[in-house]
Amino acid sequence: MLKINIFTKLFALFIATAVIVSMWATSVNAQVQLTERSKLAINGIGPIRVGMTVAEASRAAGVRLIKSYAPPNEEFCSYFKPQEQPQGINFMVTKGRIVRIDISNEQITTIKGFKVGDTEEQIIKAYPGQIRIIKNPLSGRGNNLTFVPRDAADSNYRLIFQTGIEGRVRYFRSGQLPQVEYIEGCS
Repeated sequence: MLKINIFTKLFALFIATAVIVSMWATSVNAQVQLTERSKLAINGIGPIRVGMTVAEASRAAGVRLIKSYAPPNEEFCSYFKPQEQPQGINFMVTKGRIVRIDISNEQITTIKGFKVGDTEEQIIKAYPGQIRIIKNPLSGRGNNLTFVPRDAADSNYRLIFQTGIEGRVRYFRSGQLPQVEYIEGCS
């Protein structure tokens, strides 16, 4: 009788844990529309993931993405943005797939809560030993703070904060190598 009682309690605990984990996973993945509350990760934002086509991303986000910039060689690279809201998000597309996400919207944050206006000191402190600092090669004013993940599964991704001479974040971006490190975007 004691063995059955312990087994029953363990089974009930297992079921309760599975239900809680399932509810947590559902709430994390529940965001189905791209909004200013969407969080930027190293491999996507909200429901949009690096590697999606523009059509897949539009469907996943519930927002139509439209072309915002295309250089002469569109196969190399082009940019798409939400047709209406939210503003300040641009998706770099190469060979038909999203490879990078650029953020200038002051409301959008990273998963850790960083946004336009935060200081270099805050970023460096939040990612000890994982920030590579490079002087802005175009202007020499401000820096590019590059988050380099430790997890092997994320080794092809980066999160880059571009700061001005005052040491505050002006824009940030995430995506896959090598495109996330292109200094001038598609240019």
